[in-house]
Amino acid sequence: MRFAYPMQKFQDWVTQQWVILHGKKINPEDFPWLIGPFGNLDAIGEDFIHQFAEKENLIIQKDSESKGIIPSMQKLNLTEAEFSNLSKSVIGFYENTDNHNLQFSIHWNPFFKFFGILINKLFSNRINQLNIPTQNIDDSESLKSEIINLIDANTTEIKYTFWFRSIKSSTQVIYSGVYGICTLPSGKTCVKAVFPLPNGNATVLMNPSVGKNGELILDSSGNRFGDAGFYFLLKDSKGEYWSQFISSFRDRLIIGSENDIISAEQTLTLWHLKVLTFKYKIELKK
Repeated sequence: MRFAYPMQKFQDWVTQQWVILHGKKINPEDFPWLIGPFGNLDAIGEDFIHQFAEKENLIIQKDSESKGIIPSMQKLNLTEAEFSNLSKSVIGFYENTDNHNLQFSIHWNPFFKFFGILINKLFSNRINQLNIPTQNIDDSESLKSEIINLIDANTTEIKYTFWFRSIKSSTQVIYSGVYGICTLPSGKTCVKAVFPLPNGNATVLMNPSVGKNGELILDSSGNRFGDAGFYFLLKDSKGEYWSQFISSFRDRLIIGSENDIISAEQTLTLWHLKVLTFKYKIELKK
């Protein structure tokens, strides 16, 4: 039996040991579609980006010409009909995310609110990651949204694109994720979001499709390992990699536009029960 790395917070060790017990051992070279940056044992926020860049010998670039979480939406490999129907405003947001202002509201299912509070106290507040407010926000709250690219010093190629988001009024970090595109073993192209955690990460892979009104639909509703969905990854005490596919947890984002106003609704569910809903209003910066 393998064990999680021992010299860390007890709650982190327990969750990692759970992944080892219920997940599968993997060779990272065989799963390029799944592998992403792992976090340090301490805080994950913006400090981690600087530490990670130094460790990987990468250059931090906040003002590069590429300012989107997806450099080209054509890389999603949508059908010709889907891409032609996809909202041009939505394409503009993903390819030039830094050029937009974001506001959001949030509504919790009261049944799950306690679990959100518990997760924040045990993990999120400490590591500055997946730090979702546990109170409902009915009025739109402004987000500070920043694209941070990590560049290979020799090739000037973008190796990682971080999307760093925090609440403007409180500076509370909500997400610090690495965004990109991957190809599943089935050949399906997915949007990939990696959220570094202590000695591992949480990775969400989402299937893209286009609705009848030109909205982009990203859905993580897979059924088995290798599908789109939610994954935990970590390294154990001997440096071996482990992953657990969480089929019960799903994320669905619908983003569209009307009269040049982009709106999005993101719904997180557990065992097919709604946990919480984000609503976003997105506008071009003036």
